[in-house]
Amino acid sequence: MTAAKPVRPGPPGGGLLLWVAGAVLAFLALFFVITLILRQMPDPIGPRADLFVEGARMTLQLTVVSGLIGLVIGMIAGIQKTSASAWVRAPANFFVWIIRGTPLLVQILFVYNALPPLLQGIGINVQLNEFWSAVIALALNVGAYNAEVIRAGILAIPRGQTEAARSLGLSGAQTMGTVVLPQALRIVVPPLVNNLVALLKDSSLASSIALLELTLAGSRVSSESFQPIPVLTTVAVVYLALTSVMTLFTDQLERRVKIATR
Repeated sequence: MTAAKPVRPGPPGGGLLLWVAGAVLAFLALFFVITLILRQMPDPIGPRADLFVEGARMTLQLTVVSGLIGLVIGMIAGIQKTSASAWVRAPANFFVWIIRGTPLLVQILFVYNALPPLLQGIGINVQLNEFWSAVIALALNVGAYNAEVIRAGILAIPRGQTEAARSLGLSGAQTMGTVVLPQALRIVVPPLVNNLVALLKDSSLASSIALLELTLAGSRVSSESFQPIPVLTTVAVVYLALTSVMTLFTDQLERRVKIATR
């Protein structure tokens, strides 16, 4: 059996920064193009083009912020679910069970309407606006699904690698952080990307708490103009443009991960 040749990829930090910069520039260009096109359209779209663009920006902001928080939540819960201790697994299992078993719309309404009074009842005075209520609900929701994905990725790593790391004197936390988790994350990038794209579309439910994202912007224009067909068509096309650009860069991220693991 021949020994595997060592892989010498480029600096991962520099590559990631370049990827992030490219994504930021692409979305800035997309919003510039969307603004130009919508302003040239006839009523009811053209005069309200800035409202659609503002809603699209809020949709993207919701997706990015809640997606990053949801990734952290998913990593923590996913690692907990693979623990040998039932006391460590139980909170993560309960969290995933609650989130996956209830509708996202109910979760958003609960965080916005019920969470502040519950926190005040235990002495925590927190006021949540529409944006942060939506972020918390979306982050918890996508975090639960990410947890299952990451758990599956961790379990896909051969047990022999964990045993070898422990035999070299690494602690359980060191083994997870330096041996198991980096390999698992490479495996689970595609499903995590799918969750992120789904999150962008699920953010439309934030309109239920009057957060001015893309869906609510379209609903307001439709109510004012009584022309739902052009308004809803515009909303759908803008969503399609956002998901297309996001998919383009997430596909590039998947390819980078595959190249790094060859």
